[in-house]
Amino acid sequence: MVAIRLDEIDRKILAELQADGRMTNVELAKRVGISAPPCLRRVRTLEESGLIRGYHADVNSRELGFEVQVFAMVGLESQAESELNAFEERCRDWPLVRECHMLNGEVDFILKCVAPDLSSFQQFLTGELLTTPNVASVKTSLVIRGAKDEPGVPFDVLEERMSRTA
Repeated sequence: MVAIRLDEIDRKILAELQADGRMTNVELAKRVGISAPPCLRRVRTLEESGLIRGYHADVNSRELGFEVQVFAMVGLESQAESELNAFEERCRDWPLVRECHMLNGEVDFILKCVAPDLSSFQQFLTGELLTTPNVASVKTSLVIRGAKDEPGVPFDVLEERMSRTA
């Protein structure tokens, strides 16, 4: 990743695109207060630097038939780097696992999983996850409802920090 120093315009561009990645470059330029050509150059620079990793649709999983969301806390027998890497690679191959995060504390990983129904998740749990080499324990929690699902970073907090250090 290339190091890049962000000015106020860059931060505004990032905040606007995080809120609505589908807006046109002309609309984005208008919102951040610059003309379209330099706005496009800045967006390309932000993409090339890795600060913008992609553009995604916020898909409604329940409307698509994925009624079950589960968090699985996984403990491994060994935390050797090769074993951690092997488990992470395995998680990337499982379609039901949508997120995988290594943690510090009582468990080694937390997985966010989605499934069409409890039966499908149970098949994954007993047929895949629990039989994976090096998995010592799995505790699951079924999501009843979500109260907040906000991707990205809070740009208002970033701006507040930047104003204090300026």
